[in-house]
Amino acid sequence: MPRVSSKRAGLEEASSEPSGPRSLTRLLGLFEILSKARNGMTLAELNVALESPKSSLLNLLRPLVAEGYLVHNESSYRLGPSIFRLSAGVMSAWDFPRMIRPFMEELAARTEETVMLGVMVPEAEAITYVEIIESPHPIRYQIPVGTSRPLYASSAGRLLVAFSTPAWRKQYLATVALKAKMEIPFTRASLSKEVAKIQAEGLSCSFGSYSKGLASVAAPVFDAAGRCVASLNVAGPSERFQNELDFLKATVKEVATKASGMISVIERPVGGQTA
Repeated sequence: MPRVSSKRAGLEEASSEPSGPRSLTRLLGLFEILSKARNGMTLAELNVALESPKSSLLNLLRPLVAEGYLVHNESSYRLGPSIFRLSAGVMSAWDFPRMIRPFMEELAARTEETVMLGVMVPEAEAITYVEIIESPHPIRYQIPVGTSRPLYASSAGRLLVAFSTPAWRKQYLATVALKAKMEIPFTRASLSKEVAKIQAEGLSCSFGSYSKGLASVAAPVFDAAGRCVASLNVAGPSERFQNELDFLKATVKEVATKASGMISVIERPVGGQTA
């Protein structure tokens, strides 16, 4: 079971304020251990991991559940949608989206479709869109930065599954709960088949699977070590995409490859060794 670090525990002990630094430290510890607990944790488990009285924990947990930072069901607490929106906001201030932005602008100019940069949140089995450039067309795909979806429910999310580590991918495909409402629902068997297809083609395409009339094409962005760190995708009306599919696939893949090359150059110091 995850336990809060001894350093953090020491910080708690050093504080005599019940609602000051001690509460803040306990809150950070709570998010830290829940981020590592894929199946959530019960109150009793949190009590042991945080070394905190149950009464104090309940006073902390209840408002977090009410505000959507945690989800409480079947006696377990898990990270909720509000914390992922917050993390997306933090990530949007990170250098990575700014590094990729010029490539997104190129893709937007060449395709005139909405361009999105998505990253995986493994603990939530979700994709979060951390940077978006909207299409100039009056009929276009439009979502706010910070939007999260289950990985299986979007072409970009399925791409991230396809290029995740083999062990993580195997566990995900064997245990994923397919609960999101989709126009064309997946089963575990059909999802596994789709992921294998994405691996073979190096691209993920979708026509109306999540929502009728919506299409998307996604390609992976890799770091210097060959790890997939993001998805770069275009999305828009299915009718436009059907007419331009070959062009869109080639363009998205080309720009994502250029972005990967830029990341590799930045991460690899003189001498060719990866940091």
